[in-house]
Amino acid sequence: MSATANHQYRGVQRRGTITLPADVRRRLHLDEPGAQVEMTERADGVVELRAALPIPADQKWFWTERWQEREREVDEHLAADRVMIHESTDAFLSHLDDLGRE
Repeated sequence: MSATANHQYRGVQRRGTITLPADVRRRLHLDEPGAQVEMTERADGVVELRAALPIPADQKWFWTERWQEREREVDEHLAADRVMIHESTDAFLSHLDDLGRE
């Protein structure tokens, strides 16, 4: 077991319900809408539970309203053909330099 492992015993209720502590739910983002727990029953009798989020926590930024607004803006530019393609990184950087001089 690693130094960060959290070993606890949790009671199983009559209907099979197990309550996860609030701090664990917060830390694993299981307190967010749509969160689920993936269960794996191993052949050796171990039951593994893993947080299963509709949007992984490390990708949540992409789905913020501000980021999605910017994605829609880019889509509009692409649809209107208001884009520029550069043949190389140097050409791109040169273009940025030119924009800075305007």
